[in-house]
Amino acid sequence: MFGLGIVGLLIYAYTIYDVLTSNFGPGNDKIVWILVVIFLPLLGTLLWFLFGKRSAR
Repeated sequence: MFGLGIVGLLIYAYTIYDVLTSNFGPGNDKIVWILVVIFLPLLGTLLWFLFGKRSAR
């Protein structure tokens, strides 16, 4: 059970790193995505990998 928590934390940390290092166009998309991932950890991570990575160029 403890290992599952570590894996979840690593995925969450990778999501934040991935958002921070992604190239976005002009605008506030990066800030919005960071806030979504921080305030909605599980849902934000899922949304990032389903929709966000496509919006980042």
